[in-house]
Amino acid sequence: MIKKNFLTGLLVLIPLILTFWVLFSLIKFLDQILFLLPETLRPDYILGTEILGFGVILTFIVILVTGIIANNFFGKKIISLYEVLLNRLPFVKTVYKSIKQVSDTLLSSSGEAFSKAVLIEFPIAGTYTFAFITGEPDERITKDIKGEYVNVYVPTTPNPTSGYTLMVPKNKVVELDISVDQVLKYVISMGVVPTDKKLKQKK
Repeated sequence: MIKKNFLTGLLVLIPLILTFWVLFSLIKFLDQILFLLPETLRPDYILGTEILGFGVILTFIVILVTGIIANNFFGKKIISLYEVLLNRLPFVKTVYKSIKQVSDTLLSSSGEAFSKAVLIEFPIAGTYTFAFITGEPDERITKDIKGEYVNVYVPTTPNPTSGYTLMVPKNKVVELDISVDQVLKYVISMGVVPTDKKLKQKK
């Protein structure tokens, strides 16, 4: 009975404690943005004490204001001007363009990156793993390979932010009728947490 109650207690407390720990760590990280402010404008200087989460609020306001400015006529002109300037700087131009392309693809509401979960044979034939469609490879890359290919991202367990980018033949991709979120749960849990619905190959 003691063992059963102890394990039940662990099952209740571990997800709760880890959730609060992740949220607290994220808030503390975002609070570091306050160091960009002059000392006289920081909450600890004005109020005499730190305010946990003030950096989160400030970050939200900065992002929101930036979006408002970028969506009006003058904001778009400003963006065009600094992009012209950045494009004239050799090394900066390459870095900025690469990061902008990735962010536009991932954050755009019309983008298709990570919008579909699939199965592919990896790392050897006969074994399967989850992957996410990220787009189609450039024709300059696939011109010497026969057939049609797609770019996929294969997440690793239990950290899906690291993984592999592969070019896979379209006829080797098995489409699924489960969501990306469900696949991420499966990957993060190392297969312990089942998906909400049975895997089904699309015909």
